Amino acid sequence: MNTEYLIKELNFKFTRSSGAGGQHVNKVSTKVVLRFDVFNSTSLSEEEIEILSIKLENKISKEGILSLTSDATRSQLKNKEQVTKRFIELIQRVLTPSKKRKPTKRPKSANLKRLQKKKNRAQTKTNRQKPKFE
Repeated sequence: MNTEYLIKELNFKFTRSSGAGGQHVNKVSTKVVLRFDVFNSTSLSEEEIEILSIKLENKISKEGILSLTSDATRSQLKNKEQVTKRFIELIQRVLTPSKKRKPTKRPKSANLKRLQKKKNRAQTKTNRQKPKFE
């Protein structure tokens, strides 16, 4: 996966940010909406597209478009950089294979300690009972 080719395939749309901010928010389009067409991407292989469609199914629309937004700062350029960075990190995180878990073996001493605690606990409970006279 080459990030330079991925960035060339991105589409950006600029809109007005929501929320408080006075006149600045009302007249400047600083919110950045990043759109990436996953299924028609030329920089991703078929396997990568399949992995993305499975792992990011909640973020991808029915048309196959992944969209991310950023309106954290008052600068359009900074928001664009932020959303691009987030996009690349997301794609890299999804496409890196997760490590397989190796089950650890419990030490014998831990097992013996657990059994000893169980015996002690059982003994204290039997000591609390009323004695049985026969």
